[in-house]
Amino acid sequence: MKFLDEAKVYIRSGDGGAGSVSFLREKFREFGGPDGGDGGKGGDVVVECVDGLNTLIDYRFQQHFKARTGMHGMGRNRHGFNGEDAILKVPVGTQVFDEEGETMIADMTRVGQRIVLLKGGNGGFGNAHFKTSTNRAPRHANPGQEGVEAWIWLRLKLIADAGLVGLPNAGKSTFLAATSAAKPKIADYPFTTLTPGLGVVSVDARTFVLADIPGLIEGASEGLGLGDRFLGHVERCRTLIHLVDGTQEDVAEAYNVVRGELEAYGAGLEDKPEILCLNKCDALSEEERKEKAKALKKAAGRGSTVHLISGVTGEGISAILHLAADAIAAANAAEKAESEAPEEEEGWRP
Repeated sequence: MKFLDEAKVYIRSGDGGAGSVSFLREKFREFGGPDGGDGGKGGDVVVECVDGLNTLIDYRFQQHFKARTGMHGMGRNRHGFNGEDAILKVPVGTQVFDEEGETMIADMTRVGQRIVLLKGGNGGFGNAHFKTSTNRAPRHANPGQEGVEAWIWLRLKLIADAGLVGLPNAGKSTFLAATSAAKPKIADYPFTTLTPGLGVVSVDARTFVLADIPGLIEGASEGLGLGDRFLGHVERCRTLIHLVDGTQEDVAEAYNVVRGELEAYGAGLEDKPEILCLNKCDALSEEERKEKAKALKKAAGRGSTVHLISGVTGEGISAILHLAADAIAAANAAEKAESEAPEEEEGWRP
């Protein structure tokens, strides 16, 4: 199945049904008069977050969604039924933006969440609604209100606890395959992952979701290569695992390129906790390990720790997973404490 994380969709709510103009005339019925029913309400356009979806591929084949028109009113005070809603089913993590792609309308973060994007038009009143003591036989009714139309953008940001970042061929897919049941493409020739991948990692009795993001290159923020559009999938991550290929000649430059792209992207990625790893250490001698770890630590700044790992042999992987799980637990605890903190009440003032 092709991964699609962005789609432009046309939506339109349903028109309201028209009211009816009708009069009751029956033999042996003492009281007649207007009995036109009201029209039904037009259908709404609703976005719903459902389980079992992990891509927006459905919106590649259908881009137009229109709700049903409400049924018109009829005689004998029969009201029209409401139009059927148009429901856009999206995976967890989908954001809805306006046509310009700048204003966010909705952020779908949990299964079962439903938000009305466009409301359907109200049904028109039938002539029975306009009967008064001075107007006993009204001969007019209201038409239904027209629906509303709009173009919207759907953008998927994967819900993951930790994200793998680094240059192409830094060993991110190998790391994901070694720590989870995910089966990303791995080969012995240089290439880059084209779509993000997810895997569930188990550490002791804890589990978290790990996201593999396609590799960044210098100038990705300006559209070079795959660009930085996939970095949106790590905006919700609690921590980042930064992999640097130890077989490269200049590991400091590789680190600085990725950090520069993270800062250029913004959205708080540059401030997220980072676990820095020198990968592919199985291919390095003891002297090369020390030399490149020292250069990488100098580039990352004082206080940073460089972890020597190998996704192929599993060296140092367990320690990295424990660090990631601890960082995720700490971030979750801080967020919970912040949400449960009582709001300060202003004191009484005369």
